Amino acid sequence: MAKSKTRYQCRECAAVTTKWAGQCADCHAWNSIEEVAGEPAGGGGSDRFSGYAGATSITNASDVVITAEQRVTTGLSELDRVLGGGLVPGSVTLLGGDPGIGKSTLLIQCMANLSGRTGTLYITGEESLSQVSMRAQRLGLPQDNLRLLTETRVEQIIQHAEIEKPGVMVIDSIQTMYTETLTSAPGAVAQVRESAARLVRYAKQTGTSVFLVGHVTKEGALAGPRVLEHMVDTVLYFEGDQGSRYRVIRAVKNRFGAVNELGVFAMGEKGLQVVSNPSAIFLSRHETPVSGSVILVTREGTRPLLVEAQALVDESHLGNPRRVSLGLEQNRLSMLLAVLHRHAGIAMFDQDVYVNVVGGVRISETAADLPVLLAALSSFRDRPLAADLVVFGEVGLAGEVRPVNNGEDRLREAAKHGFKQAIVPASNQPRDPIPGLTVHGIHRLPEALDLVN
Repeated sequence: MAKSKTRYQCRECAAVTTKWAGQCADCHAWNSIEEVAGEPAGGGGSDRFSGYAGATSITNASDVVITAEQRVTTGLSELDRVLGGGLVPGSVTLLGGDPGIGKSTLLIQCMANLSGRTGTLYITGEESLSQVSMRAQRLGLPQDNLRLLTETRVEQIIQHAEIEKPGVMVIDSIQTMYTETLTSAPGAVAQVRESAARLVRYAKQTGTSVFLVGHVTKEGALAGPRVLEHMVDTVLYFEGDQGSRYRVIRAVKNRFGAVNELGVFAMGEKGLQVVSNPSAIFLSRHETPVSGSVILVTREGTRPLLVEAQALVDESHLGNPRRVSLGLEQNRLSMLLAVLHRHAGIAMFDQDVYVNVVGGVRISETAADLPVLLAALSSFRDRPLAADLVVFGEVGLAGEVRPVNNGEDRLREAAKHGFKQAIVPASNQPRDPIPGLTVHGIHRLPEALDLVN
């Protein structure tokens, strides 16, 4: 293989130099010089494993032959849901999460399930073969066709993969990989970017489905260059609260399915178990009615999800009362309290307001506006809401209650769990009555307050 020449490029002005420097000589930006892979000596520039070098041509879109996607199920229904129905051949999936959250456990289970139907290759750069094998044995997984490899050099990985020809391949993790065309250490921005680019190119050219495990920073974002998320087809975040046995996989990018799809797992002695009815674990069935609690129906991807929102309103002894929200945007909470004061005459400027979504679920959609206000009012007045009531709806600055998408699906999910009443935007009232569910459609916030008084 021809040896590549190392180059350095400024990420601000794209100036190229042969040596690293702390300051760019062209744009004078500091710490902007990064190592990039150069062309191999002798030219060519095509990958050794590419079967398409010199064969590219321009084609009309109407002449492209489109074949139906043949998805491969992983044996874990919640993972298949997040992926959009299964693995697409040639797709690259980036899975990120906190240390110890269960990324390796999830993928070793997935590979063990697939090993009986297609070729698999689990490549680890962080653990020894014995450690991976011991985990599979502890989880009671079949190991006869589970192929393992300990390697961190991308060129060697691709060489083994060309011989093995797996249908699905796992790289654990991308931060431990390096390419010999660069001299920087594994985990450096240039190494992560170039290693991922070579693996993505290999996946597309051979039709191999590739999982890349990614580390996260202390802020919760994927470590490495942002371009890493742009290169792959799917980006999944593996989340979970410390001390909780439940884990959530969230899709934030998916070229083959819905984004913001949610998959729920429970960690047990035999690894991650699928939770087929996640609404049941996010609902707290109180023995006696409690104030400050309301059930809302949110939507994660294609799935309606019932969760409990709790609010605690207490007299503040501070000059600036606290506004704390977990699972919801804090700035939106302050805005909603201002709407409640302006259009309903209920002031909480001298009260501390705490809002929490049970189970560690993060809600980003506006359907939680009305439930949050009713929960805060229930706690403020110390009046419990009906136990069989569900609420959803967006609240505008003018006090109007706006509709949300897929309202009828949300109501049917609530009726399936035994709820008898619903307060929703008037535009979300179902065309046909839902058996066992009384739906109250409202146009403005005061109408909702009258219903719960």
